[in-house]
Amino acid sequence: MSSLTLAVRDSSTMLRRNLLHARRYPSLTLNLLLTPVVMLLLFVYVFGDVMSAGMGGGVDRSRYVAYLVPGILLLTIGGTTIGSAVSVATDMNEGIIARFRTMAVHRGSVLVGHVVGSVLQCVLSVLLVGAVAVAIGFRATNATALEWAAAFGLLTLFALALTWIAVGMGLASPNAEAAGNNAMPLIFLPFISSAFVPVDSMPGWFQPIAQYQPFTPAIETLRGLLLGSGIGHNGWLAVAWSLGLAALGYAWSRSLFARDPK
Repeated sequence: MSSLTLAVRDSSTMLRRNLLHARRYPSLTLNLLLTPVVMLLLFVYVFGDVMSAGMGGGVDRSRYVAYLVPGILLLTIGGTTIGSAVSVATDMNEGIIARFRTMAVHRGSVLVGHVVGSVLQCVLSVLLVGAVAVAIGFRATNATALEWAAAFGLLTLFALALTWIAVGMGLASPNAEAAGNNAMPLIFLPFISSAFVPVDSMPGWFQPIAQYQPFTPAIETLRGLLLGSGIGHNGWLAVAWSLGLAALGYAWSRSLFARDPK
């Protein structure tokens, strides 16, 4: 059996293991999923009129729903990947990784199982939050099939990038609690992006920070694909951020995982 076949087989086993853990202990996933749903409902039904009026054009809650949903979808991915950091840190502290190291298991399959499982959870979470968004009035009727495919591809790529970063945070953390705290920037960054208000409505000194952080280009690209707004340079910025973060997280995670346990 070739090394590639062994890697695929072991990675599939580790993926199944992580999905079974997520099914048996759904509380963490549900908690992370409820946050974007609550944020969506809060900003639409409590702040929606004020926020839409502040964006110009008068009070129009439906217009603000269209503006808000792409940002909430990216917030969903950021929140879901925190579970990956906690899961990896838990494995590292419970001794199961030390046992895997003594077995004839492809070494990288442990991380691959976590990453693929997290990306699948991110996709499922995005679909569920998207269903809630459609139920409260979000529509993207003008988007073509190609634009929908590009939007899905962007969300998946962004989920992959953030997952690798979260895995690195989990490996670098001494315990699960620390991993959850260390990964909080993944859910905090959307709040200082264009997810809730346009960048040009922010203070001038803060606009470059909001404009060129990873979430804003991805959010604006998603809006352009689904709603027909201009994408401009945000498309290649979103892809560049995603590929760069994925490469950085992958290298960081491999380096930490390759260290001999103390």
